[in-house]
Amino acid sequence: MFSFGALSFVSPWLLLALISLPALWWLLRITPPAPAEIAFPPIRLLMKIISHEESAARSPLWLILLRLSIIAAIILGAAQPLWNAAASLDGRGPFVIVVNDGWTSAVDWPARQSRMSSLVEQAGREKRLVLFVATAPVETQGKAKPLQLMSPSEARKVASSLRPKPWRVDLTKAFNRLNDFDRTSIKESGHVFWLNNGLKTPGSDKLLSKLKEFGPVTVISDELTDRAMILQQPLAKGNVLEFDVVRPHDRGSDVQWLRAVAKDGRLLARESFVFSPEKNTATISIKLPTELRNKLSRLELERQNTAGSVFLLDERWRRRPVGLIDRAGVVARQPLLHELYYLERALTPFTEVRKESFENLLRRELAVLILADTGGLQAKELEKFQAWIKRGGILIRFSGPRLAADPDKLLPVKLRVGDRVMGGAMSWSQPATLKAFDDKSPFTGLQIPDDVFVQRQVLAQPALDLDKKTWARLSDGTPLVTAQRQGQGWLILIHTTANTSWSNLPLSGLFVSMLRRIVALSQGTVAHKDGPPLSPLRVIDGFGKLQKPQPHVLPIISTEFEQAKIGPKHPPGFYGAKSSRRALNLSPTIEEPLALEELPRWVREDVYESIREIDLRPWLYGLALILFLADMITTLILRGMFKLKRAGVVASIFVIACASWPSQGIAQNDDQFALNASLKTRVAYVLTGNTEIDRITQSGLQGLRTVLAQRTAAELGDPIGVNIEKDNLSFFPLLYWPITSNQKPLSSSSVSKLNKFMRNGGTIFIDTRDKNGVEHATILRVLASQLDIPPLVPLPSSHVLNRAFYLLRQAPGRWDGGRIWVERSGSRVNDGVSAIIMGSHDWAAAWAMNEAQRPLFTPVPGGERQREFAYRFGVNVIIYSLTGNYKADQVHLPAIMLRLGK
Repeated sequence: MFSFGALSFVSPWLLLALISLPALWWLLRITPPAPAEIAFPPIRLLMKIISHEESAARSPLWLILLRLSIIAAIILGAAQPLWNAAASLDGRGPFVIVVNDGWTSAVDWPARQSRMSSLVEQAGREKRLVLFVATAPVETQGKAKPLQLMSPSEARKVASSLRPKPWRVDLTKAFNRLNDFDRTSIKESGHVFWLNNGLKTPGSDKLLSKLKEFGPVTVISDELTDRAMILQQPLAKGNVLEFDVVRPHDRGSDVQWLRAVAKDGRLLARESFVFSPEKNTATISIKLPTELRNKLSRLELERQNTAGSVFLLDERWRRRPVGLIDRAGVVARQPLLHELYYLERALTPFTEVRKESFENLLRRELAVLILADTGGLQAKELEKFQAWIKRGGILIRFSGPRLAADPDKLLPVKLRVGDRVMGGAMSWSQPATLKAFDDKSPFTGLQIPDDVFVQRQVLAQPALDLDKKTWARLSDGTPLVTAQRQGQGWLILIHTTANTSWSNLPLSGLFVSMLRRIVALSQGTVAHKDGPPLSPLRVIDGFGKLQKPQPHVLPIISTEFEQAKIGPKHPPGFYGAKSSRRALNLSPTIEEPLALEELPRWVREDVYESIREIDLRPWLYGLALILFLADMITTLILRGMFKLKRAGVVASIFVIACASWPSQGIAQNDDQFALNASLKTRVAYVLTGNTEIDRITQSGLQGLRTVLAQRTAAELGDPIGVNIEKDNLSFFPLLYWPITSNQKPLSSSSVSKLNKFMRNGGTIFIDTRDKNGVEHATILRVLASQLDIPPLVPLPSSHVLNRAFYLLRQAPGRWDGGRIWVERSGSRVNDGVSAIIMGSHDWAAAWAMNEAQRPLFTPVPGGERQREFAYRFGVNVIIYSLTGNYKADQVHLPAIMLRLGK
């Protein structure tokens, strides 16, 4: 390989062809003459035809140079020139390429692949064999295949097929494979290139010593600031999810972003966090409403794309709504004696507690209902409770003096009248302790403190099925917790009180753990030793994306799930059933990332971006092709076979055809436009002439269309941009109009068209996009003076627009704080639907998303929560414009309320 500075030639002998350029110069000078143009009259033709000998004309100098450039570019390309080519290495031994393809390699995988390809190409130029060693284990049965030397072409296929794995590297296995390799086939020393991740890994020293036996070692790592981060396990603190993000260094401050994503891919929240200088850990908190938090499926770090930067969430991180029924209606004056006091504090850390009356609680979605000591339920109450349980609810009842004196039928077992007292000044017995939970109990595995005791309880009558219904027992074998399956739900009875009058159980951590297990049971996530294995549903690949599991991925025994070893057989992902899936994450199983310590002196260190080898062949061949086309056109012109006038006409036709070609999303005043607008219900937007604003508006309406399809039954077509002057507006129920500073006054035809659109039931949504509507006030006055706009009022809280689909109290967009104006009630006939909706919150920017359904702009000041309300307001606007004012009809309200009461 011949080098000249940063330029190198793989096949320099082909440059000898440049010697032929002088001979080509002489040949290219000769060009056949162009045909002569002679006037048609026959007489003049006969007079002017003179027989004479013609000689070849010489080509112009610039044409000769053009043709020589084509030949020179082809010769140089054939010589395979390289820019910044790696220097040739001494020796004839193989290239040993060790690749850390574990979860950390996905941060900048293209750089690793580029370096692998560069090394394989270099091995091919130097005619060396290649030994590939991947450090992330991939074998699922038995031992891995022994290492083999391969040709550069075979190694090229291996390098292109290699992908990062969603588990850790195992350098011990890599050492064993190298140790088992038969080195008798290697006669000379080679070179070793270890594509490392830059993180400290057990077994690296031992592996380096082994690699030294194959030749000089070069360790290639990421830059320190580009190495992988870890998203650690979240901790639920009330309504807040709090967790740490760890980076492998503590150099300088750094701003990163975290995304909270729902199961269907919707973005629920996007929060920033900052690494402080000299710290490698940053703490971030996310607070979401219970409805959104229960839809949360995964947390992910932006710009990381690794299995360690993703954390999957299952039912363990959801806050289930639990209702506490206070039949007395008031809290006792002494709260420490009130039963609901201990229940509320035990449940608050992991559930959303709703303490209301029985009637109000049954009107809301609940996972668990808790009824403290109550006796003698009425027949109507019994029916409502039983119906609610059969639909999948869980009712927990606590015993006490009332239930002991007057037991009812809503119980899992029959009770003896009265209670049992254990211990006291007038008794020989002692307070009873709890017996260890058996394997069939949902409480199995919980540690029972020695200081928990029960003084009084309600006894169950003996029965054949009492043992099957018992979940917890006292030390003497009498039931403490009994349960019975009813329909899809559970009826559970705790045979003591929820306060400290009968036991000290509510003062212990065991009380909290037992309630947590019962609440988890409401979603079917409690694992039993005799439960079925958890089959893989969706697994994470090396880039942190959920994929379908491969055939070699095996189920996990339910009781061994928490201790499952992540690897080829059990990659991270979701396991179990669709109704009760469990998340297996990588980050709890890996240690804190630490930067690779100082390497031995005999190891050469390098980074991935230090050498950028560029193959110049495509550029030279492309240049030769362009020059060849230019030469062909020039030759035709010189020979008179391609007229300039004709070329101008062809070019003009081409330009006109391109200009008249209809672009996507822009309405055309023809039959095709009418078909597109009428075959599907579509929302239109006014084309402003500003390319950027029109692009944002189209992206915003397209994003709102996606949200509408996910949340409602409405199916809209793609939004269409319209020109008010030319296009027919009668096809659209809603016209979104972003106002710009260069908005011109409307023509008389446009005014007539817009007024007709509003009279026929259409709604114009005017958005001034300036936060408070002051910047474009003059433009609005001009438009108002031209259009037949009815009297407008600020949007009332009772307006149908606030309850067309969602119940709303605010309607922010990208901005918030301005007023929204609608038509005054009773001004028109169109079913009471306002012909004008006017605001200044820039809703299209808040709705805008790219093809990957990721937002394009950040709402200010509320962030992702504000974006959610912007989407809800957009949904309400669409539903309002499509369905009219039907929700204002109060005729059927009594019947609806009666149904809700039932």
